[in-house]
This record gives sequence, C-alpha cells and structure tokens, in this order.
Amino acid sequence: MKNSVKFAAIAAIGAIALSACGAAPEKEAPASGADQSGSQSGAAAPTTGENIKACVVSDEGGFEDRSFNQSAHEGLLRAESELGVEIAQAESGSPDDFDPNIQNMVQENCDLIIGVGFMLQDAMIAAAQANPDIKFALVDSTFVKEEGDKAPENARALVFNTAEASYLAGYASAAMSKTGKVGAYVGMKLPTTAIFNDGFADGVKAYNEAKGTSVELLGWDKDKQDGMIVGDFSNQQKGKELTEQLFQQGADIVMPVAGQAGLGTLAAAKEKEGSMVVWVDADGAEAQPESAAVILTSVMKEIDNAVFDTIQSVLEGTFDSTDYIGTLANGGVGLAPWHDFESQVPAELNEEISALQEKIISGEIKVETTNQP
Repeated sequence: MKNSVKFAAIAAIGAIALSACGAAPEKEAPASGADQSGSQSGAAAPTTGENIKACVVSDEGGFEDRSFNQSAHEGLLRAESELGVEIAQAESGSPDDFDPNIQNMVQENCDLIIGVGFMLQDAMIAAAQANPDIKFALVDSTFVKEEGDKAPENARALVFNTAEASYLAGYASAAMSKTGKVGAYVGMKLPTTAIFNDGFADGVKAYNEAKGTSVELLGWDKDKQDGMIVGDFSNQQKGKELTEQLFQQGADIVMPVAGQAGLGTLAAAKEKEGSMVVWVDADGAEAQPESAAVILTSVMKEIDNAVFDTIQSVLEGTFDSTDYIGTLANGGVGLAPWHDFESQVPAELNEEISALQEKIISGEIKVETTNQP
C-alpha cells in the first residue's frame, strides 16, 4: 500500500510533502464475488482500550477502484495493522447490495460500520436509527437528508470540501493547457461529485481573470449544475467515450470524477498524444503507476486518514457525532505532486499555486459552491 502524501504548498523548487501516514499492510482486497463478510484473522492485540470490530461497506465500485473505495479500505487495513482491531468488509457490486451488506455487518457484530459513498446514505441512516448500540460513519455524506432533520447520535459524517483543492487543479490545468480547453465529467450527478467540478470551474475562471485569457471548461456548467454524466461509477467504456468526446471538442486535460469509470479516461489519454488527466480522491500516479505518464496531478481526499481516525476514536472511547470536514487547512484535502510532470511545470506556476493555497486557507479566497459540506 502507498503512503498518503498531500501538499501544504507547491514551492518553486517542486512538490513539498506536508505529512505522510503510515503504510497499510501488503494485503489484497477481496475479489468481487468472494466471501465479503468474513473478518480478517491474525491481527495484533490493540495497543489501547478493549478490542473492537470495525467494518466497511463499499460503494458499487468495489475496493479495487483505485479511488475513494480503495482509500477507505486502506484506512481499515491500517487500523487492523496499527491498532490491532478486528475488521470485516462487504464489497458492493450495485446499489442493490447496499442494504444487505450493511445488515450483514450488523449481524457480524461490528462495533463501527463505515459506509463509503453518498449513495449509501438512505441505508446507513436507517441502520443507524435501528441500531443505536452500533457506531456508524459515512464517507462523502451526512446523516441528514432534509433541513431540520437531526443526525442519529451514534453516527458521524466524513465529508470533504474538495472544491478547495479542485480550485488549485483548475488553475493549474488552465495554465498547462496547450489548446485553451479543459474538460470534466462526473460518474453520477451528486453533491459529492459536483463539488469537484465547481471548484475546478472556479480555478479556471481565476486563471482567466489573472492572465486575461479565455481558457474554456467543457463538460460542466457550474451555474446550471449540469454536464457530462456517465450514469454510474463503474462503466469504463462510457468514461472513455465521454473523454474522447471532450478531446474531439478540443480539450487536452480532463478531470473524471467517476470512480472506476474514470479508468476509461486514462485509457483514452494514453491513446492521444499530448493529453493529460487530473485524477480525484487518491493520488492517481501512486495508485496506478502504469498511468502516471498521463496524470498531471490529483485532487486528493484523505479518506484513509479519516477512516483510521474514526476507528481509533471508537477504540479510545472518544467517538461522537460531530461531522468531520476535510479542508486544505486541516490536510483533509490537497493537491498531489506533479510526479512525471514536475519538470514541465513552470516555477512561476508552482509559486502561484502555493500562494493561492495559502489564500484559501487564510480565507482571503473563498471557494464557494452549493455542494460544499
């Protein structure tokens, strides 16, 4: 497993790693169709408190999506290795699996059940309300559906203001584009996917205002909250087709906010010389080194850290229902290093990105979207 790295600043001399979490053990996620409910054996004794059982239910992309599901799974495995907790996992192949998988984890006597993804919201709320003695956490969504609703006291939201990091990616993409057109699309139109594109759009706009240019964003309209949509998070062929459409319209950099479907964008970029990709959720160049040559950077959500910290809070008896919100300021979101493109990124752009990040952290620049947590 990889070490998770995030930018505090992108200085002129190159990428500077702010912090790195401990590496998860070298384990493979269960293959789709394998036994999904069995807990892992051989864990070391916990270093503090009584032992607990922590469990994770994936979104439809599964634990090998090289994106948000995989990142959450890495946090689970790290907790098993470093904290000695017992773990179990359930891999979803479609939305029909969400409720049965969550109920399976309840039957597994889990002390904490973590759902990964906005689409699990309904099933997780119902389970949290029906099982007050179990702790629940939900990645990318709150436990409140309507204004005025109150989240269950045994539930914590793990949400991320990715618009802040996407703003930096949009500015950088506008600067690096040779065609003056960049693109973005989503797997499904949800607040947690749209927020990426909103920040990206604002970053492109900021670059145009700063430089007097007219770089165009294709595939997403922030004002209309609409654009190119796959329809799910697993259809790689559709992801490739949408990317090829964006290339045909002149884009040379594309950001897929689409989970496993985004792998189709990487495939398309490898076939088109001069094209680049902005990955999301995890550091794409580290998660899939075979595609590093086309990944300019990644908008990262440190989901693994949020999952690990939540498990640790249950183990130590400090868990509460306060929402965790990842930002640039607390390191919950960030821009990945340039990796293979480091030598191609001008020093001036590094300095500008670093300055923009500091202004966002200080509040001088406010990245606003109707989708922010």
